[in-house]
Amino acid sequence: MQTFKYIVKRILLSILILFGVSVIIYSLARMMPTDFIDNQYQSAIQNGTMTQGDVDRIKEIYGLAMPDAYLSVTPGEDSAYAGVKFTKKTRASDKETVDAYKVTDENGNAYEENMPILREQSLKWYAGSYEAKGLRLYLHYTSEKNSSAYSKNLTYEIYTVKAVKGPVANGEVDDDEEENDDVLITMDEELELQESGKFNVIADVNDIRDLQKLTMTRSGSSRTVEAVMNYRPASFWNKTGAVLGGYFTWLFNLMKGDLGMSFKYKQPVGTVIVKNMGISFGIALVATVLQFLIAIPLGIKAATKQYGAVDYTVTVLSMIGISLPTFFLAALFIRVFAVGLGWFPVQGAIGSLPVTASFFTRMINVIWHMVLPMSVLVILSIGGLMRYTRTNTLEVLNADYIRTARAKGLSERTVVYKHAFRNTLIPLVTMLAGILPSLFGGAMITETVFSIPGIGKIAYDALVVADVPFIMGYNMFIAILTVVGTLLSDLMYALVDPRVKIGK
Repeated sequence: MQTFKYIVKRILLSILILFGVSVIIYSLARMMPTDFIDNQYQSAIQNGTMTQGDVDRIKEIYGLAMPDAYLSVTPGEDSAYAGVKFTKKTRASDKETVDAYKVTDENGNAYEENMPILREQSLKWYAGSYEAKGLRLYLHYTSEKNSSAYSKNLTYEIYTVKAVKGPVANGEVDDDEEENDDVLITMDEELELQESGKFNVIADVNDIRDLQKLTMTRSGSSRTVEAVMNYRPASFWNKTGAVLGGYFTWLFNLMKGDLGMSFKYKQPVGTVIVKNMGISFGIALVATVLQFLIAIPLGIKAATKQYGAVDYTVTVLSMIGISLPTFFLAALFIRVFAVGLGWFPVQGAIGSLPVTASFFTRMINVIWHMVLPMSVLVILSIGGLMRYTRTNTLEVLNADYIRTARAKGLSERTVVYKHAFRNTLIPLVTMLAGILPSLFGGAMITETVFSIPGIGKIAYDALVVADVPFIMGYNMFIAILTVVGTLLSDLMYALVDPRVKIGK
């Protein structure tokens, strides 16, 4: 029962830690530029296949659509939705663009030569998608040449939003390509048309200087009534609500296992991680095993030969490994062993092989490509573990029970590898907390330098273009692995040290 309570307490603490990490990740994501998203949809907005509102709905899922101002339209009484206030987010700079054309004379009347430009800018500003609870109103702007009447430039449609399933890739995604520029991320929604018609701008020259009222005509109806337009800047509480709303929307989707859609790879973040995690896991697993097989025996040997030739040699080599930057050692290996000697391939995970190549041939080819990356990871990792093992072994060798074992006449090998070795491992268990994220999270710098299509390189490429959904999902994935690794590390103390009672 005590053990169960301890495990539950640790799990609850882990959940609290993950909650705090999610807040940090979300806060950092909001600070990232969203130019990549806006630029990706710019052509779609210009050709009318998407509206800015559609893009904002996608960005809202990740809390990236900060309101600047609101533009609303309320249909008149001839509409089935009379009195319903439909609102869309807009920018104060857009209104300033419209206002720039509102040049007036000394009587406050707009100059006639500015009227066509002003009408067009105003109509473009009005166009877009407006939201109400469970409803959406679309205003469509179409330019008509050689027409003095601009009463047909805005048409409207009112839909009920039946279901919102989230972002999806609108087009066929090529798994062999990192980027699919012809594929857009859109919202998977079910809309049902309820009403349509047209809005006409009231042609009052004086009123054109301010926000205009619109006249609305329903399809199949001859009645014309006014629809009220309204503009207001977003308040502090509107912006605060947008930040909190975006966070909890993303958090609830995360709790359902939905990490979002990658804007760069046009696939669900979870799918991209799983698809590219295999090669990273293989490299990290082999490197971790070699790291422990090399570092622990050398650390113990250095401790038993303290201040001897072996100890000094191991210390120097470990310090060199700790001090070398990853990118420098990787570039050095490529220059010497790949370019200079030609022993290993320069980059990639597999070379060009014939279609008829056997599985064994392909496996050998992959292993040959992985020799340099794994060597870099091992060399950079064994230094710290070696010094850690040496320090722990020296501490254990000075313990009273080790002196007692030696006094009994036991051989030095038995004393070191039977009595001291197990207690030396106890502090090393803490390092298990970092094994899970290192196994599944990828080696970002190493994979990038060697152009290995692992999850580390995929994450780096997404970071470069500010693929916010992937970055948020990937970091939460690493955070979960770290917390789980820490929890397992705490529980394993009881296995290696009987003196530790996890129930107390």
